[in-house]
Amino acid sequence: QVQLVESGGGLVQAGGSLRLSCAASGSIFNINLMAWYRQAPGKQRELVSTITSAGDTNYADSVKGRFTISRNNAKNTVYLQMNRLKPEDTAVYYCAAFRVGTNYWGQGTQVTVSS
Repeated sequence: QVQLVESGGGLVQAGGSLRLSCAASGSIFNINLMAWYRQAPGKQRELVSTITSAGDTNYADSVKGRFTISRNNAKNTVYLQMNRLKPEDTAVYYCAAFRVGTNYWGQGTQVTVSS
């Protein structure tokens, strides 16, 4: 089992920044991919960004150039630096971990961007 705990959400004005953290614990070996997803009210959960065990990253078009995903392997933590936030970034942000055959999810952290 893998436990994921997100933190760093909150209320911020448009144009501001937040940094989300996802701390992983448990059986974290062979985790191939870490990801951030988000879900806005009334909408489906969508992929925001991913980072592989090799450090390769990918971003949704809507956040490219504004969000940066990174990882600190020594701390078993993945981060999502969010800059130039927009009201449409308002959502619950979830951290996810993937290994072959299974995946794990955190409880989510609320990000609210006011206009």
